[in-house]
Amino acid sequence: MKKIRRLKKNKDFQVVFKDGRSMANRQFVVYVLAQPGQTYARLGLSVSKKMGNAVMRNHIKRLIKESFREFAEKLETGNDYIIISRRPVRTMSYHEVQGSLKHVLKKAGVMTD
Repeated sequence: MKKIRRLKKNKDFQVVFKDGRSMANRQFVVYVLAQPGQTYARLGLSVSKKMGNAVMRNHIKRLIKESFREFAEKLETGNDYIIISRRPVRTMSYHEVQGSLKHVLKKAGVMTD
């Protein structure tokens, strides 16, 4: 994922948390904030230490990033997205993660299909 398409700074996260809208299911919480004038989507991830050790957390982040990358052309551009994973994600396969993420993004109204 290119640097320009990532949310890394705490202030960026705080703006999305404060001004964005959220939607959740059992596996994920997604915050979405429209950014006028931005022609691409940016992604921020939050995987708690409660999810497991560093290997497990990085594995979960890779699954989420790959799923997000596949959905990129179906998502509204010009938005910032923050995806927070919940405990059930630890035992899910790639296809289950992808299906759950697709569900919550559609529920948030930012994905066409």
